[in-house]
Amino acid sequence: MNEMYHFCRKNMNCRVRVQTRNGECFEGVIVDVDSNNVYFRRPDGVRISGWFGFGGGIFALSLFALLAIALI
Repeated sequence: MNEMYHFCRKNMNCRVRVQTRNGECFEGVIVDVDSNNVYFRRPDGVRISGWFGFGGGIFALSLFALLAIALI
């Protein structure tokens, strides 16, 4: 989880592709990260069902849920 946090912090405002531990994949832009969550904005503003959103197409994902993350 510490590696994911540092990757997200280093790549703020970059577009990434994420794969979660349960196999879901999506793309977004990292807008913030804290010790527990990374916050993404979908480039197209589409909401992702099942993920907690803050409006404006921004949603949070637990750092623990991340399996892989890559710059695109």
